Amino acid sequence: MTSKRTMTSLLCASALMLGLSACSDNKAPAAGDKAADGSASSSGTLNKIKSSGTIVLGYRDSSIPFSYIASNPNQPVGYAHDLQLKVVEAIKQKLNMPELKIRYNLVTSQNRIPLVSNGTVDLECGSTTNNKERQQQVDFSVGFFEVGSRLLTAKNSGIKDFSDLKGKKLVTTAGTTSERYIRQHQQELGIGEIISAKDHAESFLMLQNGRAVAFMMDDILLAGEKSKAKDPNQWEIVGTAPIHEIYGCMLRKGDTGFKQVVDDAIKATYASGEINNMYKKWFQQPIPPKNINLDFAMSDQLKALIANPHDRDK
Repeated sequence: MTSKRTMTSLLCASALMLGLSACSDNKAPAAGDKAADGSASSSGTLNKIKSSGTIVLGYRDSSIPFSYIASNPNQPVGYAHDLQLKVVEAIKQKLNMPELKIRYNLVTSQNRIPLVSNGTVDLECGSTTNNKERQQQVDFSVGFFEVGSRLLTAKNSGIKDFSDLKGKKLVTTAGTTSERYIRQHQQELGIGEIISAKDHAESFLMLQNGRAVAFMMDDILLAGEKSKAKDPNQWEIVGTAPIHEIYGCMLRKGDTGFKQVVDDAIKATYASGEINNMYKKWFQQPIPPKNINLDFAMSDQLKALIANPHDRDK
């Protein structure tokens, strides 16, 4: 027996030196495993969900009105979260798992992409911009919102556009496309200082406390933060948006089977017209926690996206 093992070892060693794989077991990646390039296998997430009986949803705690905490600290709410639950229902049907459990995982602007990429979170639907840089790390669903980056400021600040920021302090949220854009153009605009806060709530707090004269972020997120102020009428959203972006749900790169289910669920919500009621609920009616109406009409760009869904960055 010993001599046979020795001979086998010698043969394997020789094969390895020649770059052969005869002594390996040549197993295909298991369901949910990642391929050599780091991407998930084609149906990995669905298999992972089926075997665990649980889907892990990434959520934001202050991205009003997309994904945020209102009253129950263990239950996110919002427009993007409602779409996320549509996907969950589609997965229940796809896998014949009516009792599928949901586990929530809080994400931030800084960690949301790594947590999706490494498999900690199965699906993140919040306020994440689909762009070419992020497409190298994750995949995106068809888009569900289109925004422009503008400024939130006090009505008496004298700030009306980005050209009024010369020598002044601006706050934005770390890890966002707004932060990247404004840092690239800081010198050109003559901005005195750019402060990067950990989340949108902290950004607005710095604005309210006078640490900055303006808060740059996606216009609808600014409207959400404004709604939380003691007196929303003291604040206004100003400026011509220098960048326009599309939000999408994030999932692991290369997982085509899972992406198909996600996209089909969102498209079905569009095609049925149910998306219009969801939009009215979160953008044109009083919402928690303060029952403020954002009064944010659906843009022509969003109407076009709903009519012809796509997962492009523009």
